[in-house]
Amino acid sequence: METMIKIDNVTKRTKDGTVLIRDINLQVEKGSIVGLVGRNGSGKTVLLKMVCGLMKISEGTIEIDGIEYNSKSNKIPKSIGAIIETPGFLENMSGIKNLEYLAEVRGKIGRREIIGIMDDVGLSYMSKKPVRNYSLGMRQRLAIAQALMENPNVLILDEPFNGLDNDGVRAMRNLLLSYRRRGTTILLTSHNEEDIEKLCDKVYEMEAGHLKPSTK
Repeated sequence: METMIKIDNVTKRTKDGTVLIRDINLQVEKGSIVGLVGRNGSGKTVLLKMVCGLMKISEGTIEIDGIEYNSKSNKIPKSIGAIIETPGFLENMSGIKNLEYLAEVRGKIGRREIIGIMDDVGLSYMSKKPVRNYSLGMRQRLAIAQALMENPNVLILDEPFNGLDNDGVRAMRNLLLSYRRRGTTILLTSHNEEDIEKLCDKVYEMEAGHLKPSTK
């Protein structure tokens, strides 16, 4: 199988020398879903931020879809979608206006694709409601739409089901599984054991900055 994500001996230190994660090694095969579990503060989000290029690597290398980067290079893959922590949206604009604004940055998709992904996540593209009036669940659906809308090869999702009700969680799980069937590679975190059980091909546990196969 083709390796889509390769993390090789990656360490992250803060400016004062504090080690946040140490010597992380992980390979994620194309078209698979890999889950990261662990307590808050164990290093999961730090690792995902480095994979997305939002945080600089201190040591080691990360390769995604054939593009390698390290402490001296931040060549971020073009075909990557992500949810990291709380997504930032323009509060006074509607959901579709937010997605159209973000889509203009790369110019890869148009209104038709945006309408399609909003329908997929259960949001009305016709709604003029500003995002500031969205519920937490609606914001999360919009974040998922933003991550998926350009049909990326790789998805990096940090707690992607936060704020969703049970029906929403089931719908979004099925949506992610449909992307896996298309060959999308997904690396995600979740505190919900059912999410991990139903979605993931492999599971790893972060503990005090170290990564190991999960025994759960």
